Amino acid sequence: MKTAAVAVVGSKRSGKTTTVEALIRELAKRGYSIAAVKHISEQDFTIDTKGKDTWRYAQAGASKIISIAANEIATIEKGSKGLSLEELLERCKGHDLVFLEGFKKLVSKEKTIPKIVVVRSAEEALEAQKTYDPILSFTGPYSTRNLKLNLLYVDALKDPDKLADLVENTTKKERTSSA
Repeated sequence: MKTAAVAVVGSKRSGKTTTVEALIRELAKRGYSIAAVKHISEQDFTIDTKGKDTWRYAQAGASKIISIAANEIATIEKGSKGLSLEELLERCKGHDLVFLEGFKKLVSKEKTIPKIVVVRSAEEALEAQKTYDPILSFTGPYSTRNLKLNLLYVDALKDPDKLADLVENTTKKERTSSA
């Protein structure tokens, strides 16, 4: 079975993470194996902690550090590779669905990746319509229903099951095609 991807895009603090959480929760209940990839735009961000062993390994020159604990495995890869969309999705192989949070530039016109656009205003919705293709649905604090955009609006907080149905139906063909 092939991995299908859906991007959740929008401005900062629009509700992207909340939308992805709702989708993961609902689709995991339905038995899907899900990967989530979060774009972090802060240049100097690191999940590593200065002084810890993994940090020390990187300082010594390791480009890949894997830490294993009782309940999780973390892989840290150093260097700015600027992964392509294909490389990013390759790392999620083996999952039914991948949610990409953010990655506006990487996915904006990528026709194979449906987008859920989280908006806070009419202006954001109108701009998104020009920027993203294809748009699967709008969601977020601002309802686009009264804009008559001919695009669906589903409230991820009130109707996560409807949004999950939409993702499930949209990605069904991609997941069942040969890898």
